[in-house]
Amino acid sequence: MAGSREEVVMGDSEGRDWAAGQAPGWLLRMLERLQAIEATEVDAALNAASQLVAEGFQADKVDVFLFDPTSETLVAVGTSDTPMGRRQHAIGLHRLPLANGGRTAEVFQSGRSFRDGRVDRDPDELVGVKEGLGVRSTIAAPFVVNGERRGVLQATSARPDFFGDQDLRFLEVVARWVGLLTERAEQGRASAAEERITVLAHDLRNLLVPLQGRLQLLQRRAEREDRARDVRDVQIATGSLERLTRLIEDLLDVGRLDRGLFAVEPRPTDLVVLARETAGALGTAATRIQIEAPDELVICADPNRLRQALENLLSNAVKHSPDGAPIALALTTETRADDRWALLSVADRGPGIAAEALPRLFTRFAAGPDSSGLGLGLYLARGIAVAHGGTLAVDSRPGQGARFTLALPAEGAPGAADCAAG
Repeated sequence: MAGSREEVVMGDSEGRDWAAGQAPGWLLRMLERLQAIEATEVDAALNAASQLVAEGFQADKVDVFLFDPTSETLVAVGTSDTPMGRRQHAIGLHRLPLANGGRTAEVFQSGRSFRDGRVDRDPDELVGVKEGLGVRSTIAAPFVVNGERRGVLQATSARPDFFGDQDLRFLEVVARWVGLLTERAEQGRASAAEERITVLAHDLRNLLVPLQGRLQLLQRRAEREDRARDVRDVQIATGSLERLTRLIEDLLDVGRLDRGLFAVEPRPTDLVVLARETAGALGTAATRIQIEAPDELVICADPNRLRQALENLLSNAVKHSPDGAPIALALTTETRADDRWALLSVADRGPGIAAEALPRLFTRFAAGPDSSGLGLGLYLARGIAVAHGGTLAVDSRPGQGARFTLALPAEGAPGAADCAAG
């Protein structure tokens, strides 16, 4: 391992001076400039960060590697615009599969920082790094985004024994800031994408309205002329259009939830009637929905919103249930802290939900790798539950199916006065 560098100009206001054991001026300026980077695009933000860090550490190359879980690869999303940085991309070393090993992969997997002043003598470093890039010194530190280890910040030099222990400690400080910058950039990208999706959904809905009217005219004409085949074709087209319309409404509801504009219109609602109607519409020949319920269960709620939530829960169960396996829909009541609650539970016998997926299950666009949907149904179902003063919870173990329970206050729900007035 290398010792500390001796060639730093001590006391130079533009140099790297930490002899006093305090944060040098260049580091503070770097952190300020990192904070000032416009975090609108992840790639642009991390490229700018890499350049700043390269200048501050006087390194031949600085990379911000982000982990891509789909390919199990560390990808240099940000790289300094330096000769070594450009060569790295030219020979393909900006993508480092974890399976190939190397010190960068080790830092990411272990979560421990690393320093080496004689990389050329390291048998565990990639040959391309030592010979293709000519790296002789390296320091690397992992960083966290939203509480999850997501990447590695790495500085390299063609000179041996270039970085010291203090350099590594300061790189660890900078890595934490890079993690925050990445978080801001990803949030900005997600917000912009969601805004575009909402605008697109509005435009699509406006286009579908006249199409729905045209299909209705075609169906009435085919019925008058007793053209059975045309009637069936129009009904199939109408069903497809209705599914597309529901998807668009889900997208618009996501935008309403995020802006705090999502509203419910409560009135006396019999959950048993609502459950039977919804189950009857969604049950298929391959999947039966078994209902266990009392004769009547009336609460103050928005029936349209509850139907939307229940449709999402049942559709999710149908999608994950094996053919022939029934889905259980149960309605019960219970007392919590002297208050009466109505419970609707939907249980399937599918593969269940992996433990690592549970924390993200009710987030926006949380579709799994095998899903054909957008991952909005559970997010909206929970939003509808919360809008009613209720909750949506899941109990699942891999291989044992999943049970979703929608709990709603039977008395004193938001808007209950409207029910009384009605």
